[in-house]
Amino acid sequence: MQMKNLLMAAAAAGAVLVGAGAASAQDAKLIEKGAKVYAAQKCSMCHSIAGKGNAKGSLDDVGSKLKLEEIRQWIVEPAAMTAKTKAARKPPMPSKYSALPKDDLEALVTYLSALKKT
Repeated sequence: MQMKNLLMAAAAAGAVLVGAGAASAQDAKLIEKGAKVYAAQKCSMCHSIAGKGNAKGSLDDVGSKLKLEEIRQWIVEPAAMTAKTKAARKPPMPSKYSALPKDDLEALVTYLSALKKT
């Protein structure tokens, strides 16, 4: 994880072109895995992406609206985030998602953070 952060920092600074390519490929794999976790966990029962799923919980552009850590908190601490943000949509996400394996959670968070309007 620390190596990934280093590669991403180098890519962002434009210092290491090789590192940028490696970071992008790694991110692409995480995003792809996150999309699979989203499908496997049946997130579309309550949320939608690109018009597919429950329109009441659209996640389109969530990556532009929330920071990575905020997305993670919504998944692992939905009740706390609902209270913190005074979210109108009730009930919060089931707490079962807080028990996702760490790799699946990171992939899902990365996938959701990549959802930005272009």
